[in-house]
Amino acid sequence: MLSREIHLAARPVGLPSSDDFVVREVELSPPAEGEVLVRNDWMSVDPAMRGRMRDVLSYVAPFGVGEVMAGGAVGTVVQSRSIGLSVGDHVVHRLGWRELAVGPAEAFQRIESGDLSTSHHLGVLGMPGLTAYVGLARIAAVEPGDVVLVSAAAGAVGQVAARVARHLGAVAVVRSTGGPVKAARLTEELGYDRAIDYRAAPIEQGVRDTVPEGIDVYFDNVGGDHLRAALMHLNMHGAVALCGAVSQYNCESRPMAPDHLSLAISKRLRLQGFIVSDHDDMRDEWVDLATGWIADGSLRTPQTVYEGIDSAVDAFIGMLSGANTGKTLVRLAADAA
Repeated sequence: MLSREIHLAARPVGLPSSDDFVVREVELSPPAEGEVLVRNDWMSVDPAMRGRMRDVLSYVAPFGVGEVMAGGAVGTVVQSRSIGLSVGDHVVHRLGWRELAVGPAEAFQRIESGDLSTSHHLGVLGMPGLTAYVGLARIAAVEPGDVVLVSAAAGAVGQVAARVARHLGAVAVVRSTGGPVKAARLTEELGYDRAIDYRAAPIEQGVRDTVPEGIDVYFDNVGGDHLRAALMHLNMHGAVALCGAVSQYNCESRPMAPDHLSLAISKRLRLQGFIVSDHDDMRDEWVDLATGWIADGSLRTPQTVYEGIDSAVDAFIGMLSGANTGKTLVRLAADAA
């Protein structure tokens, strides 16, 4: 059996380029006892993968140069030597960035999507959706009447955050994004009340002009100037859920901390970083909520889809450059459900 895979060819300097990756064809052995062979139908493209391209100590091991990349995927079991999974089962797993995956059955989780595309288990029903829920419900603990600001609101996490904040009682949900087209779409489709286009004016000015009453909760996907602006405009006893820092992922030197961090003291702010995998106890609760919201139309689920494994690098670079709206995915199987 032959499978094509994306391997890391070199550690990127700054924004990754196509030269940092290579597509290789490999021969797979049939599944051994207790293993399954899965045809990957959908492959996830996530900002956190950029961090794993650095050879630094983190909460997850870095990718090895010359080795296959790995990420979320949804696939279909095509051979099984396990009593736990049968041919035809749909599964979600972490052996993405390849067309076929062989591994122990326990590495694959069976999923049921009903009328929904299985791709949603990589987006709104998967890690990004749960991230938004954990960050707002548990980490920042949004309360009724709060004004919530979400950065990188056009991304896979941000597309969910407005609906979650509204569910928790937020009185206004504001998002920052790049460009007028995205800003308009987020307001019209995803439930945000106000828009800040950080490309039209400095983010600090945008927050000041758009949210004159100040903000109570900031969901941070960007870091850098966005975090600085939030610190300046957070109200007394405000909260920050530190989820990501995409503005710094391609930096080759460690950036300075925001120069207004002392405001966290005078305003009695609460800043907490989190990793969604530490909060798996909220997964079932989130899936139940999200499934209902999708069914009643109150939660939109836009996706940016690329076709075929040869497009994976373009998808990844485009996502890091802000070219996506919603979850970025690569469809690996033409008949993917």
